[in-house]
Amino acid sequence: MAHKGAAFAQGLPDALNSFSPGLPLAVALSGGADSVALLVACAEKWPGQVHAIHVHHGLQAAADGFERHCVALCAQLNVPLTIQRVDARNATGESPEDAARKARYKAFRAAAQTGGAQAAIKDIAIAQHADDQIETILLALSRGAGLPGLAAMPQRWERDGITYHRPLLAVPGAQLRAWLVERGITWVEDPTNTDEQFTRNRIRARLLPTLEEAFPQFRETFARSARHAAQGQALLLEVAQQDLAAVGSPPVIKALQALSQPRQANVLRHWLLQQQATPSAAQLEQLLSQIAACTTRGHQIHLKVATGHVTRAGAVLQYTAAADKTG
Repeated sequence: MAHKGAAFAQGLPDALNSFSPGLPLAVALSGGADSVALLVACAEKWPGQVHAIHVHHGLQAAADGFERHCVALCAQLNVPLTIQRVDARNATGESPEDAARKARYKAFRAAAQTGGAQAAIKDIAIAQHADDQIETILLALSRGAGLPGLAAMPQRWERDGITYHRPLLAVPGAQLRAWLVERGITWVEDPTNTDEQFTRNRIRARLLPTLEEAFPQFRETFARSARHAAQGQALLLEVAQQDLAAVGSPPVIKALQALSQPRQANVLRHWLLQQQATPSAAQLEQLLSQIAACTTRGHQIHLKVATGHVTRAGAVLQYTAAADKTG
């Protein structure tokens, strides 16, 4: 069925027309329809300048089949392929999704540094599309996320000296599959994609069809809201940087108290993130309450935040991370 929000939905060629990565370019290739479509289109647009990276997670029996399909496809396209085998099992207290994500980034970095016969790769394209973006927004809403979560997935970002791109965020998944079918190109179906024990799969199977029926242009309007959230978050970051320069790092308590509570929360979140600590909403609220009550020299602050503690050290706050017990 054709996507009804035609003014927003881009076809794959249209999406690539506005995509100008650095070359050579690597494409993350899982073997699924989305990444296969992106690789084929990029290889046609930049012949001889595209490299594929396949990450073998080893988490399911079908993984070897994914790899075989990627090998055959890249041979057909005459595209160099790097296969990275990783251990993506999650540690205690770590979600499987986070473990797999960390393993993928490590694999991408290793593959980009080798680059095969080509120069070192500085740009990697990932095939997440419009439906993935909507699922991300809905998950953020379900968790009560703030602006960073509601901004969803950025189209471009940098990590470990590599620029990552998502050129397909305006292309619905159905259009990618239709494009492949028209060209007679096959892909591999991940058997876990239909397992509704995963929240994303329930959203895809149950919510997206209902939203499409009720709000035919929901992809466009939701994406617009995500862009507004991203702009708002960028502004909050600028304010936080300015306020942190004023209150100091570590923050001076009296200087914090001179700010409004929303600005206190904003600058404290920014400071804690710099300490590799992500506070929950409840932890941040408790910290704001303690700062407001800190009117005497003897008032103590000792609050758990993330895996460490925020304490008072004279006139300033300090954050102490939990001791690493793995050594």
